[in-house]
Amino acid sequence: MAKYHWQSQNVKQSGVDDMVLLSKITEEAIVENLKKRYMDDYIFTYIGAVLISINPFKQMPYFTDREIELYQGAAQYENPPHIYALTDNSYRNMLIDGENQCVIISGESGAGKTVAAKYIMGYISKVSGGGAKVQHVKDIILQSNPLLEAFGNAKTVRNNNSSRFGKYFEIQFSRGGEPDGGKISNFLLEKSRVVSQNDNERNFHIYYQLMEGATAQQKEAFGIMTPDYYLYLNQSGTYKVDGTNDSKDFHETMEAMQVIGIPGDIQTQVLQIVAGILHLGNISFIEAGNYGQVESMDLLAFPAYLLAIDPNRLQEKLTSRKMDSKWGGKSESIDVTLNREQATYTRDALAKALYARLFDYLVEAINKAIQKPHEEFSIGVLDIYGFEIFQRNGFEQFCINFVNEKLQQIFIELTLKAEQEEYVQEGIKWTPIQYFNNKIVCDLIENKLNPPGVMSVLDDVCATMHAKGEGADGTLLQKLQAAVGSHEHFNSWNSGFVIHHYAGKVSYDINGFCERNRDVLFPDLIELMQSSEFDFIRSLFPENLNTDKKSRPTTASSKIKRQANDLVNTLMKCTPHYIRCIKPNETKRPKDWEESRVKHQVEYLGLRENIRVRRAGFAYRRVFTKFLQRYAILTAETWPLWRGPEQQGVLHLLRSVNMDNDQYQMGRTKIFVKNPESLFLLEEMRERKFDTFARTIQKAWRRYIARKKYEQMREEASDILYNSKERRKNSINRNFVGDYLGLEQKPELRQFLAKRERVDFADSVNKFDRRFKSIKRDLILTPKGIYLIGREKVKKGPEKGQIKEVLKRKLEFGSIDGVSLSTRQDDFFILHETQYDSLLESNFKTEFLSLLSKRYEDATKRKLAISFTDRLEFRVKKEGWGGGSSRVVVFQNGAGDQAELKPAGKTLTITIGNGLPKSSKPTRKSGLQSLGGGRNERADRAHQNEANKMSRRPKQSDTTYSSPHKQSRPPQAALPKLGFQKSARVSTQNHNNQGNMDFLNVPDEGMSGKQRKQSIGRRPPPAPKPQPRPQGPRCRALYQYVGQDTDEISFEVNDVFDLVKEDQSGWWTGRIRGKEGLFPGNYVEKI
Repeated sequence: MAKYHWQSQNVKQSGVDDMVLLSKITEEAIVENLKKRYMDDYIFTYIGAVLISINPFKQMPYFTDREIELYQGAAQYENPPHIYALTDNSYRNMLIDGENQCVIISGESGAGKTVAAKYIMGYISKVSGGGAKVQHVKDIILQSNPLLEAFGNAKTVRNNNSSRFGKYFEIQFSRGGEPDGGKISNFLLEKSRVVSQNDNERNFHIYYQLMEGATAQQKEAFGIMTPDYYLYLNQSGTYKVDGTNDSKDFHETMEAMQVIGIPGDIQTQVLQIVAGILHLGNISFIEAGNYGQVESMDLLAFPAYLLAIDPNRLQEKLTSRKMDSKWGGKSESIDVTLNREQATYTRDALAKALYARLFDYLVEAINKAIQKPHEEFSIGVLDIYGFEIFQRNGFEQFCINFVNEKLQQIFIELTLKAEQEEYVQEGIKWTPIQYFNNKIVCDLIENKLNPPGVMSVLDDVCATMHAKGEGADGTLLQKLQAAVGSHEHFNSWNSGFVIHHYAGKVSYDINGFCERNRDVLFPDLIELMQSSEFDFIRSLFPENLNTDKKSRPTTASSKIKRQANDLVNTLMKCTPHYIRCIKPNETKRPKDWEESRVKHQVEYLGLRENIRVRRAGFAYRRVFTKFLQRYAILTAETWPLWRGPEQQGVLHLLRSVNMDNDQYQMGRTKIFVKNPESLFLLEEMRERKFDTFARTIQKAWRRYIARKKYEQMREEASDILYNSKERRKNSINRNFVGDYLGLEQKPELRQFLAKRERVDFADSVNKFDRRFKSIKRDLILTPKGIYLIGREKVKKGPEKGQIKEVLKRKLEFGSIDGVSLSTRQDDFFILHETQYDSLLESNFKTEFLSLLSKRYEDATKRKLAISFTDRLEFRVKKEGWGGGSSRVVVFQNGAGDQAELKPAGKTLTITIGNGLPKSSKPTRKSGLQSLGGGRNERADRAHQNEANKMSRRPKQSDTTYSSPHKQSRPPQAALPKLGFQKSARVSTQNHNNQGNMDFLNVPDEGMSGKQRKQSIGRRPPPAPKPQPRPQGPRCRALYQYVGQDTDEISFEVNDVFDLVKEDQSGWWTGRIRGKEGLFPGNYVEKI
């Protein structure tokens, strides 16, 4: 069945899905296309394999399980652009190629990177399999998001949920594609936010969550007040965020800690530290004789209590510092009293260190919960702070923008530079495309020498700083001017410097650069925290203060530079996938489109150059060896081994699928394929080959299992009647089908059953009333009971006069007393029930009894009572004043296989000829017979209803009663040829397709080559002469039958048609409406 999607319902065409198809490649055309799609709520657009995502600032409707199912295993071009398509592509590439993948999400702050990362992780979690352990890993991966967002995200003027740290999340997989581990690398938490925020911004979310979501008991224990009470929260005057429920988020954060496995007592201490930091910020200082002094001793007590440290030691360490003094080769420690500004700085340094180490602990807790001993495959998701420009840009913005500069460099290296260079190396015809390479900006920031970069100069200045170093920032500005002042991407101004980033010019305020770069935590503060009574707090400060440190301390800039380059190296080892996020406005409102802002992002993201390279280039490239290995199965010549030059083998494969010459180019060592559609043609052919082989294996296995099951069912059913009842010739070896009514396509009957109630047996039977008048009833057996459904004419209402199905009776297993049958070959049986009995006639009574016995025993834990006698008595339903009474059914010996009924008063006499002996049992065919023919190949073909998933016809190796002098299966002429049999198994979607299915196989030389060969190699056979219609017996259909194969006929109830040939296998040959074919003999009566 065709699948439909949210976009396919909308007839309006919104621009183009893939901007490679734009007729005009200009920034204006790109912006216009994105705008059209954005205004119609299509936030995703492709540039080849690159996904462009625009923040809609609202929840979109196409992230449900329906979309996950739609995009799973689909080619990119099959469905509209979506992040699920990119994620599925990376997941399948990992499994197919055995290579690690990474998704690089880039864009400025507020463009939607974090949400994109969440959708990626959610999709992988849904489509990958696994047991309880894998599910635990999935839960941790998903729960890590709310936890890290609470402690690492904050509201900024640009974004209500801005990531204030960088995160590279590797989801690790087993070779079967199950996520069984993971690892998070975090970069540069913006610690300064803990102690100060700009206007209209907030501190980290966890502070506000704690105040809104904590219980009354927690608030009392942690001394929680309103946010305006705390210095670390009240500087910006912003406490609430539109659309954010801090209380609800707090409970999600606590649940995430639980899932990750953080113990309850540690969870409490985590919150205690968060509260302790807030109270620490309220310790203020006054100047007393040029020295800092704690203004209110009362405010010392609570943070000291929460951190489990001595309040006097806290006061001492905030207002004084031990310094090492060296003189004449000797070293001694002296206590230096701090001034007010230095004491404030020390307090803030302690608060930042506590928070940063707490954050590192949470990341490590997640890593420990999902680590695995050895890595196999992984998909990395990079969700890192976006490029940002604020009114005042400090050291943190400098580091953030540097990392984004490095990410842009990767994108340029891999999508523009490396791709073009590869074409030249492989000898592919190529016209170079110009683009801006931002390596020059990266070098300006991170170069070590000739000339030294900004970070190198910064580290040199910091190495010569003393204590607070008030004049260090001015020295830094002078040295920068001397070192890089003439650089074309650098300018200085009176309070700092300007860097011309790929995304625009940014003015950095030099104030505080050196202090934040040093990032030194004084030993006094480490010693103070190591004196805490809490083991957990002591574990956050594991330093050994007794060792001499002679090396230069690591600075923040050198750390972020190292992390950025390590990240780049990690990403370069993976197959990259790109998501370029665009922020459409600064108002954070849906459908608000700021043209100039979007155009600026389109320009600096290099989308125009990206389109040009992609348009001229090739979507897929693979070395000849790997290409041959993957697609060798498509032709007999290449499987299992191509004997010849690899390049010729690749060409042979491409020609075998009739790929157009303009869709590929042969390089020196690689094949280059232009469009993904062409590649998908190869993948589709390959999957079809494997599908064919899988079906062959499945079919053989199912045939074996079904044969065993049917034999067992027949044996069990036969045991019920063994030595008690004569058997009919055509029923003893019949396959059991179960549902003879086709309930799946009869909702009018299924309405009486529960929604997912399984059907064991369903058949149209004859029910006899008190006057022995026959009435048609539909008999249905399920695990819940027996249903008898009839039909009545509606007497009232709008449907008056219509015939409607009515539930005449439902029998619970507990109310059934037993079943009575005669000893003869007839089809009659009586269901004895507590209130009254039912006399029924069914061709499939043996199958019904067998299934009823099992269900009865399951429900009542006792055997069903079955009696055999030629004088049966049954009680009829009470009617009016007459009361209930009994009826008698007597069976007599007669002639023929058809029962004759003679009612007389309260007695019904049934006369019928002798059947097979009571000791008859199903017999099996010999192994030699079971190898012939091909009828058995259809035994597992799906039918149009649930029960008929098993074929009606007996398999070759199934049982049949023995008659050595007769054929044991239908004549060979009625069977399909062996060659046809193989090819026709590829698709089971359309049972009525009468044509040859050879087109589904991959031909050796392509379809056109095969047809040409066939037409040249042999002349078409002459048309067969019309055969005269034979005169012979006819038959009438007792039941509807829908042909399940090309050599079968279909008919409706009461259809009369020619009987061409009878066969003891039970499959007869007939002719109806000009078509001759096979049908089950027990569905008709001869006339």
